[in-house]
Amino acid sequence: MTLNKEMVDALQRDYKSAPISEQDRVMIDYVVKLTKDATQCTPADHVALRAAGFDDRGILQITLIASWFNYINRVADALGVGRPG
Repeated sequence: MTLNKEMVDALQRDYKSAPISEQDRVMIDYVVKLTKDATQCTPADHVALRAAGFDDRGILQITLIASWFNYINRVADALGVGRPG
């Protein structure tokens, strides 16, 4: 998390070119893949996460947190949370 507007803007434009660590970039690559189509996640993704410094517990936590946010956002969208009327 950051309150740095420049960092937020850079991440929104393209996280791959934002000034973040390689570990964060690998994690975000995985989360993006999980979000777009979790069936495309493979053991190779877990190998990449391990190579970036995450252990199995960290990989599980990343997966659970990203999945929960995906789930809760879909529930909110389906129920119209935040939409007028």
